[in-house]
Amino acid sequence: MRIAATADLHFTGSRHSAPLIDQLNHVRDSADVLVIAGDLTGTGLPEEMTQLLNVVVRARIPTIVVLGNHDYESGQQSELSHMMVQAGVKVLDGTAYERDGVGFAGTKGFVGGFGRTLLTAFGEPEIKHFVQASVDEALKLERAMAQLRSQKRVVLLHYSPIATTVQGEPLEIYPFLGTSRLAEVVDRHGADLVVHGHAHHGQPDGRTTTGIRVHNVAFNLLQAQSPPAAYRIFDV
Repeated sequence: MRIAATADLHFTGSRHSAPLIDQLNHVRDSADVLVIAGDLTGTGLPEEMTQLLNVVVRARIPTIVVLGNHDYESGQQSELSHMMVQAGVKVLDGTAYERDGVGFAGTKGFVGGFGRTLLTAFGEPEIKHFVQASVDEALKLERAMAQLRSQKRVVLLHYSPIATTVQGEPLEIYPFLGTSRLAEVVDRHGADLVVHGHAHHGQPDGRTTTGIRVHNVAFNLLQAQSPPAAYRIFDV
């Protein structure tokens, strides 16, 4: 299977619209499936989603997504998910989906830091609630991956599971770009490919501690390539 992957479109109808629309018009010629790793909209408004769906549906390619933090901004994430489902887009939120022998597991993920700097649930109740949100997202990914029965597996996240693919961002914000709790789940269950976004100025490639491929497909990174691209192709 050939997978086209992108993230952080932040679609408002004008932002990135020309290169995005032009390149998505041809995605069906180069891929079997399109995956979008969160931040589909600019501020999580239904009107932004309507405009994006007009582009995605015209591409006429099976599409699988997870939401990102921007999609939660207006508190209408459930409405956005419903709109996508009604349009035939597969939305993963701690759930799994299998297509043509390839399994997809996805969730938004959350923040918390990486490795020895991982934030733990110690101290004030506010810190414990914060860490619990990170743990809950890891548990959602655990449930999703446990559902898969396919030999080939793709994990779709918004937040990064490793520090390598956020390098290039200011060091001070690393803990807010992802958490290694997600990588621990991936390494336990195994996967052929992990894609994420959120780190607009990070690195495109990395691996978990067990060697599983992780790729940052944020739109800004893809546009910085030569030639600029709206998505990246992976073979699974």
